[in-house]
Amino acid sequence: MPNTNTTKTALGESLKKLLLTKRFEKITISDLTADCGISRMAFYYHFKDIYDLVEWVCVEDGKKILQDKKTYDTWQEGMCQIFEAVIENKAFILKIYYSIGREKLEGYLYKFTYNIVKEVVEEKCRGIELASSYKAFIADFYKYGIVGIMLDWIGGGMKGNYEEIVENMGVMLHGNIAHSISNFEKVKVQN
Repeated sequence: MPNTNTTKTALGESLKKLLLTKRFEKITISDLTADCGISRMAFYYHFKDIYDLVEWVCVEDGKKILQDKKTYDTWQEGMCQIFEAVIENKAFILKIYYSIGREKLEGYLYKFTYNIVKEVVEEKCRGIELASSYKAFIADFYKYGIVGIMLDWIGGGMKGNYEEIVENMGVMLHGNIAHSISNFEKVKVQN
């Protein structure tokens, strides 16, 4: 049997391929395993269901895209790469968006968007003692805004210029994460 990542990747690619010709709700585990040439048991060794596979595909694609784009100076480049990956996988993303719902896709996007923002917050907190709960709150706050904008763009058929969207995000966020950290430092001092 192939190694774990090879099998997971093959199942992910199979899902993307099958989504080009079938509706999501019509794809079965048997379809996926037959396409990969593995047993159903091999599927269940790696994933509990097809939704679990979808989540893994989204998160893994996000990790590959972002690799070293999680700093204050590079996060916008990372966001552009996420938008580009969404366009590249447009059929997959739109089928997921319309088949399993905005909420599921939202959850997947939250996972890797949070990681970008959290890294930026951590970078901006170097040398500052700030409670983890405050850092997490700041990351969550910006994560929700970024994902909301991205979901509106996806729901609108990905028609808007994503580079302009990311540039506008940059304008909105420029200095605001550092300002948020400073505000929470003041709260800490007052308490």
